[in-house]
Amino acid sequence: MNGIHDMGGMTCFGPIEREENEPVFRADWERRIFALNLGKRGGFGPADMARHRHERSNPGFYINALYYERWLASVEMALKEFGVASDEEIASGEATTPWTPPGPPPNAAAIEKRVRRGSPATRDTGRQYPRFDVGDHVRARNINPSGHTRLPRYIRGHVGTVTRLHGTHVFPDTNAHSKGENPQPLYNVRFDATELWGSEALSCDRLYIDLWEDYLEPAGRQDAKDY
Repeated sequence: MNGIHDMGGMTCFGPIEREENEPVFRADWERRIFALNLGKRGGFGPADMARHRHERSNPGFYINALYYERWLASVEMALKEFGVASDEEIASGEATTPWTPPGPPPNAAAIEKRVRRGSPATRDTGRQYPRFDVGDHVRARNINPSGHTRLPRYIRGHVGTVTRLHGTHVFPDTNAHSKGENPQPLYNVRFDATELWGSEALSCDRLYIDLWEDYLEPAGRQDAKDY
């Protein structure tokens, strides 16, 4: 979906200031929210579903909130969606609705493994044979999905070149809405900065982005620059 979370390519927010020796957590409550998100992941759906909750946050809140405040808001949204707690119960800190998440309860070893290794999205099912190959010119489809997507607005309709094949991965757009994993090829695509932002961009700059097959369509040679 289109929203304030899709901020790539915008120029009105100024440079990103990198903090030396930035701590992972600035306060103990951030550490607790991080652990809470990992612990509830299986009961409240996959990571793609959680990302879609972030996307549906109030734009004013999203742009002003701290990183882990957004995570907390996502947990609260999940509690309401799954009927675990109401707004009143969340505000009071006392949920009374009994609820048992599906599957085995998380344990410390499983959570540590997830933190260190992540949750692989590669699959040996679904589409195993890519439509495109390295060197092919492709166009990012100019679409505006109403649900979750990992296709940024600023590359839609633009032409790039496939640089790498990553194998078959879970498709976020369907996985976020309980419509199946729909595994399909994932590509790394290179875009010329001037293709994305016009002649004012530096001609030597390139952007590399991973894109699923359903985001792409063939681009004719006449559409492609001399990469």
